[in-house]
Amino acid sequence: MRIISVANQKGGCGKTTTAINLSSALSYNGRRTLLIDLDPQSHASLGLNFEDQDSLYNVISKLTPRKLKIRNIIKNIDANFDIVPSSILVGTLEQELADEIGRETKILEIINEIKNDYDYIIIDCPPSLGILTVNSIRASDEVIIPVETSRFSMQGVDHLLDIIHLIRDRLNHQVDYKILITMFDSRLRHSFSMMSTIREKYSDVLFDTIVHTNVKLKESAVMGQTVTVYDKYCRGAKDYFSLAKELIAVEEPAAAVRQEPAVAAVQAARTEQAPEPVDVPQTLSERMQETIKAHANEMCPMTFTLSAPDARSVYVTGSFNDWSLDENCRMRLEGDRWVVKVPLQPGTYKYQFIVDGRWREDPANPRQERNSFGDINSLLEVSLNA
Repeated sequence: MRIISVANQKGGCGKTTTAINLSSALSYNGRRTLLIDLDPQSHASLGLNFEDQDSLYNVISKLTPRKLKIRNIIKNIDANFDIVPSSILVGTLEQELADEIGRETKILEIINEIKNDYDYIIIDCPPSLGILTVNSIRASDEVIIPVETSRFSMQGVDHLLDIIHLIRDRLNHQVDYKILITMFDSRLRHSFSMMSTIREKYSDVLFDTIVHTNVKLKESAVMGQTVTVYDKYCRGAKDYFSLAKELIAVEEPAAAVRQEPAVAAVQAARTEQAPEPVDVPQTLSERMQETIKAHANEMCPMTFTLSAPDARSVYVTGSFNDWSLDENCRMRLEGDRWVVKVPLQPGTYKYQFIVDGRWREDPANPRQERNSFGDINSLLEVSLNA
């Protein structure tokens, strides 16, 4: 389970947009995701069409006449996607907690009650460096810092990094952080100039994904929807889907693979391994094994290779596994080439490689087509006679 704060003291850098749409993209990738709106402006709640009198204020405050547990205020947005809404009263917690002992761990305490229910908890921080932001970072394993291509946004990064280092030194809590370039306008020369400056200064902690300026991101917020629901084919949806894949790519193997029993049975068939014995009549067991064996005999082992000797991790994914990221498609480095063998049924498939979180087509395969996201899918035809 990963807890990630999305923070930058400068407003207008895509912080809430990132929190909403990253959470949505993670949920679409099968990750149980909770978005906590910690911003008193409630933009994440409003951006998902939620206005509720109950909020984190009722959970944390000792002065509220309506004391609640965090489970009482969680609202469902979509499959695998929940939200803890905020309200204007959350802003009063800064003053209420100012003189309280253990004030820096209030968010951590309430998250501990529900953390086993989710794979990801995303916290949308307020645009300030007060007690609420300190609480969020103290509760988190990682911090995502959205940075637009402007000088003022970079100043906000430096101030936030001071807070992260202070939490490390004073509270003995180390968090990883990465910077996400947002609102990138490829029509402006200034954008490229600032991106170059950001990359030069923060090269070791930059996401490969860049979130481009996209009007659909603003329109979806006005409509109270995630950009994936509003227009799943737009550039904004593609960018946040790529960001989610980049986060998922660095998951621990045990966390990255969560197989349902049916999926596990299919994968056992693909590797010609019989499923574990079950206490059922012998005739049914024999019939299952015959079916699995017949299915396995129809599979063709296809070897995918990619030359990327400097990469840290490489996957192959495509229409053959519903574009998911699983251990069966993790490639291994052999010399200067990444290799994996995937059993496939006869048919035509689209696929791409994911190299350190970045999607790319197969440079050695001339059969290609442009997809709805504007980039290239490689094409593969599998036949039993191949």
